[in-house]
Amino acid sequence: MKHYLGVDIGTFETKGVIVSSTGEIVAQASRAHRMQVPQPGWAEHDAEHDWWGDFVHVTRKMLAESRIDPATVAAIGASGIGPCMLPVDDQGTPLMNAVLYGVDTRAAQEIDDLTRQIGADVILARCGNALTSQAVGPKILWLKRHRPEVFAKTHKILNSSSFLVHRLTGRFTIDHYSAGNFSPFYLVDRQGWSDELAPGILRMDMLPELMWTTDIAGHVTAKAAAETGLAEGTPVIAGTIDAAAEAVSVGVLNAGDLMLMYGSTIFIILITPERVRDGRLWYAPWLFPGQHGSMAGLSTSGTLTHWFRENFAKELAAETAVIELTKEAQSSPPGAKGLVLLPYFSGERTPIHDTKAKGVLFGLDLTHTRADMFRAVLEGIAHGTRHVFETYAQAGQAPRTIYAVGGGTKNRVWSEATSDISGLAQVLRQKTIGASYGDAFLAALALGDVTAADLDRWNPVASSIAPKPEVKAMYDRQHALFRGLYPATKGFL
Repeated sequence: MKHYLGVDIGTFETKGVIVSSTGEIVAQASRAHRMQVPQPGWAEHDAEHDWWGDFVHVTRKMLAESRIDPATVAAIGASGIGPCMLPVDDQGTPLMNAVLYGVDTRAAQEIDDLTRQIGADVILARCGNALTSQAVGPKILWLKRHRPEVFAKTHKILNSSSFLVHRLTGRFTIDHYSAGNFSPFYLVDRQGWSDELAPGILRMDMLPELMWTTDIAGHVTAKAAAETGLAEGTPVIAGTIDAAAEAVSVGVLNAGDLMLMYGSTIFIILITPERVRDGRLWYAPWLFPGQHGSMAGLSTSGTLTHWFRENFAKELAAETAVIELTKEAQSSPPGAKGLVLLPYFSGERTPIHDTKAKGVLFGLDLTHTRADMFRAVLEGIAHGTRHVFETYAQAGQAPRTIYAVGGGTKNRVWSEATSDISGLAQVLRQKTIGASYGDAFLAALALGDVTAADLDRWNPVASSIAPKPEVKAMYDRQHALFRGLYPATKGFL
């Protein structure tokens, strides 16, 4: 029997899975790591330890526990957090910590400078996205300005999945979906690299070779085989950003399908029949030629629950604290006794794109408890999610089906509040382990061993979450307050 290996690098954890040709999970493994925050607004990973070290660890563990012959692993798919910015030398050795995705806001000045220099309308038209903290281009400019000694040694700029692919195959590649976040150096109208909009910052050969996600990027080298336990010569696909692989894992395959990923941040992908031109949302070519993706993301979601636990529930065991806090939150009524939270604790990404936005907990009085405040945290994230859904509708692309995935789907208060506040139902698949499972499916797809239609067989629908009509009016009132709090408090910063 053939097997397929998928490994995903997350913000706080790496997950791996080995899947059979029928979609059954043969082995799973995970390894925790930490996001480094050396100063406010920065977010980093140690790529050597957190990315490659984790890949080796989980792969070896799965091969040992499953006792499968590594030669039966027909293909490998890898994904990771993104878009990230990692400078490496000509051997692929990291020259500094990886600068993470939109939660890292260090390049605010570079965003402003490039936007003024190029023009916001030109950037949106040619790149598909406004320049925000999610864009890699400004972070490359930040690198050149603030770490010139590192920039001078840089051979390539990689992201998380392309770093893993290089370690496995020796090739520097990146998929189009990931590259779409390298604005202003990826032009969506050409689907290629260009310095036309921002000349003189870097040579285009410092960027990896472009591929589609299921293209075979290369094969496992003898060195990588020795480190990982995989068979030399095993095909490795180009891979993609974690959220895209996660979307595939739950069946986001057709126009109107939307993935709602509950993770360290909320991330949303909507497949559209045509390119969405709206500066409040992100755009990238989808994983396959001819398809389009419209993306959105909140800056702090699961990360906010970690923050709450660490500061207000220190007496609870770290492994079970969020579970205990959620049980407490169930004792608080929907609406958290009038509390409304702005979850802008690391600024905010879509749809307001304000790196200076601040978190707000509004409505406190002496009757409120920790349970009310934790419910308000979860509902505040849900209000932010509804704001994104409203933005899609205003752009003429209201979602048809919402597929929920990620660790947060196990938190019923959070997931039910999302449907209740947005008024939209969510569909859950049987397997919600996430991007690593999607990586394995993409690896099988690359070899022609499955088709898109086989996803329903690999991962059938398990249940759905419907909005409760009796709380709609109350949540509508609170959402109006949520929408008003940001403009009302912005002027005080």
